[in-house]
Amino acid sequence: MSVERKLLISLLKLTKDGPVQRENVKEDSRLPTSVASTLLEKLQSENLAYLKNGLVEVDSESRLKLAIKAVELGADVQCISDVLVWKEFEAMAALALELNGYASQKNVRFKHKGKRWEIDVVACRKPLVICIDCKHWHNGMHPSTLAKMASFQVERVKAFADFLPNIDAPFTCTKWEQANFVPVIVSLIPFSPKFLGGIPIVPVLQMQDFINQLPLSIDSLRCFRRQFGHL
Repeated sequence: MSVERKLLISLLKLTKDGPVQRENVKEDSRLPTSVASTLLEKLQSENLAYLKNGLVEVDSESRLKLAIKAVELGADVQCISDVLVWKEFEAMAALALELNGYASQKNVRFKHKGKRWEIDVVACRKPLVICIDCKHWHNGMHPSTLAKMASFQVERVKAFADFLPNIDAPFTCTKWEQANFVPVIVSLIPFSPKFLGGIPIVPVLQMQDFINQLPLSIDSLRCFRRQFGHL
């Protein structure tokens, strides 16, 4: 295993709950002090880590970038996914949408036709409602498993579109005349194929590109149109 990959894996594992002692990173990665220090300083120069008073701090966005860097260096995707905090995917996706004028909510739970549902992120900007499912999946997954994931996301989004409007769920989209509900799956790394049954599979660090292109590609995607009747 390359020394850089070893350090990245240790850093991701140890910073899940906040800053960590530099010494702990060195010990966990089993690297010589000089090597660990050089690599940490390199990460700081790339704005991927912050070093101060013997501590190493890594924010959520940088943790995702470190995770992808580790995978590119040959780290096992499942191993890297396991050391990421689940909400880091959601927070990164929601932030990208909010910076582009969307009103977002995370962990949206609702009940429709006797069944309970949850969508990781729902983001509204007229006329679009983007409904995101964040997945820790990897390239070794069987095609049938991927197809089931995509199919279930379609079911979630259709149920959500049918559920609205609801007085207990005051989403801004219910004030529009029409809304287009778009199922999306967000992954850690680029995935092939990029679409499953018309549902885009978006690497979390490519959210901005996806948001930019969405208005132009909406007609080619699976979506659910709802009329709310407002004038």
